[in-house]
Amino acid sequence: MVIITLVMTIVRFLLNEKGRVNPDSIRYMRTAHVFPVIDNTTTPLGYPLSIKFFTLFGFDEFWSSKVVGLLAFLFIIFFAWKKNFYVRETIIISSLFGFLSIYSYTMSEALILPFVFLFLYTAMLIITGKLEKWKAIFYLSLSLIALYNIRYSALFIIGGTGLYGLIFWKRKYSLSFIVSAAISFIFIVLYKFLFIDYFNENYVQQFLEMGLHSTSQLLVELFQGLCTSFNPFIHIADPGGGKINYAIYGIGCVNILLMIYLFIKNKLSDPEFFYIFVGASGIVCSYFIQYFYSVNSIDYRLMAPFSLPIWIVYFKKLFDIFDIKVYVIGALSLLSGFAFTWLSKGNYLENRKEITQFLQSEKLDKVPLKFFIIEEKDLEKIQVAELISTVNPQVYITFKPEDTLKRTTLTRYKVLQKIKIDKNKYQ
Repeated sequence: MVIITLVMTIVRFLLNEKGRVNPDSIRYMRTAHVFPVIDNTTTPLGYPLSIKFFTLFGFDEFWSSKVVGLLAFLFIIFFAWKKNFYVRETIIISSLFGFLSIYSYTMSEALILPFVFLFLYTAMLIITGKLEKWKAIFYLSLSLIALYNIRYSALFIIGGTGLYGLIFWKRKYSLSFIVSAAISFIFIVLYKFLFIDYFNENYVQQFLEMGLHSTSQLLVELFQGLCTSFNPFIHIADPGGGKINYAIYGIGCVNILLMIYLFIKNKLSDPEFFYIFVGASGIVCSYFIQYFYSVNSIDYRLMAPFSLPIWIVYFKKLFDIFDIKVYVIGALSLLSGFAFTWLSKGNYLENRKEITQFLQSEKLDKVPLKFFIIEEKDLEKIQVAELISTVNPQVYITFKPEDTLKRTTLTRYKVLQKIKIDKNKYQ
């Protein structure tokens, strides 16, 4: 199953017309390319620097991002096997189509998952008394700070860790959780004033805005996001609606109810309770942050760092009941994932070849580029920019019509009048 998952991860981005990248991927690859110049503080530097590291071995930024994803998957499996830490559970979780899609994505979730896994292992050692006093504080603080340097949403994990320590403050290990969370919070404050404010003093004002979305809209998106995040077979609903979505949301909803039932019926160990507590607090915080911070709607990708610990406990309970039969879930997920990938296939390598030839013929393959779109929500037009960024990562999105007069500013029309891109039929 590990080998099949690895192969499927590779197939997942090769049979995609743009290699599993999105508008955020453009920024990640560009940041990695221009480093040590800091061109934005929208995200931490952890993921771009990991991409930069593998470019030292001859890969470009796109292929480096795929190496990061594949190594993240392999590290989790190897570490689980080496430490005998939820081995069967991690094999099944990684085979789920949603997590497989994350490993194949040029996004920071691929890198944060192994660090979440290390964090869970460290917390287990502390709770079971195998790691104590200053060593416990040091390793837990280190893991929390590492998480924050990959994704800002790790703040929710830090908060959940500190809250857990405060709620159970009478327990021997509670002080380690409280102090580690406090140290991590101090780091965040210093990070804000010494890094973010240095390069972009208006960052907070740009992203904080009250009343962004109505509660009715957010509750619907929360339900849909959780049902796709906890659907073991399909993690994407049809944005156009339709009866298929009833099945997708229905399977996810039933699975969530089954999780709750198993967690209540079967006694949880202290580490298992902590995993669920941190995962649930991360989901709750992700919901409320949307009221005043501009983020994407809750989905399987954003929930991955928080759903991982919940999935671990869930599959542990299933293995206790059904033993080896649980592997059927992973096998079915791989089959449904392959069917989805094949039906929606594009040809990234062919598209990459077309874009490379176009950029080289126009002498635009090694210079900074701008790509004009009318509005950021115009996802179909930005797909061309995403594809270009896999060859030349120095792509900046512009909304100024006057920029199109420049030779180094591209538009969807300028590109597609000279080349043809292989697109899937299920946009």
